[in-house]
Amino acid sequence: MFSAADQQWMERALALARRGLRSTTPNPRVGCVLVSATGTLLGEGWHQRAGEAHAEAHALRAAGEQARGSTAYVTLEPCAHFGRTPPCSNALIEAGVARVLVAMEDPNPLVAGRGLDRLREAGIEVRCGLLADEARELNLGFVSRMTRGLPWVRLKVAASLDGRTALLDGRSQWITGAAARADGHAWRARACAILTGIGTVRDDDPQLTVRDLPKNDGPQTGSQIGQPIRQPLRVLIDSRLEVDPGAKLVRAGGLLLGHALDEDWLVTGPLADKARLLQDHGVELWSSPKLSSSSSSASASASLAPPGKVDLGALLAELARRGVNELHVEAGAGLNGSLVREARVDELLVYLAPALLGDSRPMFNLEPPETLESAKRLVFHEMVKVGDDLRILARFKQNEAN
Repeated sequence: MFSAADQQWMERALALARRGLRSTTPNPRVGCVLVSATGTLLGEGWHQRAGEAHAEAHALRAAGEQARGSTAYVTLEPCAHFGRTPPCSNALIEAGVARVLVAMEDPNPLVAGRGLDRLREAGIEVRCGLLADEARELNLGFVSRMTRGLPWVRLKVAASLDGRTALLDGRSQWITGAAARADGHAWRARACAILTGIGTVRDDDPQLTVRDLPKNDGPQTGSQIGQPIRQPLRVLIDSRLEVDPGAKLVRAGGLLLGHALDEDWLVTGPLADKARLLQDHGVELWSSPKLSSSSSSASASASLAPPGKVDLGALLAELARRGVNELHVEAGAGLNGSLVREARVDELLVYLAPALLGDSRPMFNLEPPETLESAKRLVFHEMVKVGDDLRILARFKQNEAN
């Protein structure tokens, strides 16, 4: 059993970890607190950016020699391998820490219990599992990337109370209020990448950048006062390379564009000049691997993309390979429907405005189920009022346990 004091200190470590909510990608968000045998706080810290010191290193530096004989509360298993920084398990051992309480094991195969084993071998008392659900929730994307080889996909929709996202002519500014829009930017800020489709670019010409963050930034999004905003990677699905080179998304540079064209078309075909112009703007063109004639039937069945369409599964795997933990989707009904149909979405982030738009554009283009029992089912995870609107976080049942 864990004591009330243990829970209190781990809650503090989790609060510290949340301060890195927007900045640690591709690393997990981690907090650490060092406490003396008499219950005095000696040092604390959190991982702030990839490549910089881990949470344990910050806490140990703050505690100094007082760390000897202390208890360390860490939200994620201390690493046991050399990456861009030395192993944190070694640092805790060298500092003479007596006890280490960990919220959850690290799902990274390079760690996966090795850090805890190393601490135990050094004679340190180790206990794991305190507030594990909270720690896992904080790093859903990292856990997903390490265990599934895919990012955690969060699909955001702003809609009227009757589930409509725009008028029939495409006008959608603004269905929800200023507070909901700012809150949406906070969710963008915590993501590693933002995905949209060519239809949304044609209709809205979005920037897909993080701008209007809430002034009162609470526990849900984490406080990062004084830290510069990290702009997520922007990803566009544009199967036929239809994007206007003058679109805001293109002009800003640093865009990953997924297409379904043959490579020859991009070099010598009618779209070669456009492809070069996009690349001159800093756009990276990506196409999913083509199945060869020698591919096994098992490999062929793994691709759900119809001819001429981007393979969504392959794109998500590529984003995970690039270190994307959380993918934030802001798209139209077509791409939204495709992602849901292929079970590529983990949770929906829905902002509902107290308005009715009638027979306008829907959230998703989906075929109706044959029966109510066969409908796609979700679990409400959170419901919060934001300004005059309602924010709903709902997870597909198969992903609720992830």
